[in-house]
Amino acid sequence: MVIGVAALMISNKIFSGQEPDTGRNILEDALTNHQITLLSYEVLPDEREVIVKRLQSLCQNETLSVVLTLGGTGVRPTDCVPEATREVIDKEIPGIAEAMRAESLKKVRTAMLSRGMAGMKNKTLIINFPGSAKGIQDNGALIFPLLDHMVHKIGKAESRTN
Repeated sequence: MVIGVAALMISNKIFSGQEPDTGRNILEDALTNHQITLLSYEVLPDEREVIVKRLQSLCQNETLSVVLTLGGTGVRPTDCVPEATREVIDKEIPGIAEAMRAESLKKVRTAMLSRGMAGMKNKTLIINFPGSAKGIQDNGALIFPLLDHMVHKIGKAESRTN
């Protein structure tokens, strides 16, 4: 199964050019190591309406199986990715985010502040990753080996209801 992934780096500082984007190369390497194809990568500001519109648009793309958001999951007043994701998804899959937090807590105590979530819109899986390069790498090591299974199950579950 070919898994097509779109990634959205959500960061006001990266979007405005105040900070470099160190997550893209880490993400591309991690996906390549698991034979997963990154079809698109964009940097967006941490603005709820912008994120909602882009997620909705990406979930209509037939070639995408997964949308990863990177960043915007913390407790800063500007962090709104979980709320934007919740607005878009049809069904939440809490175990994915729970597993990511549990694994991250083994390495960094501030992982308990993550509000990231995961869910599905139609046959597209959306997963909120942290924005740090290390967070992307560590969570990718946990999630990417299971993406094939997740994508298969989402497609199978959808086809049963149609």
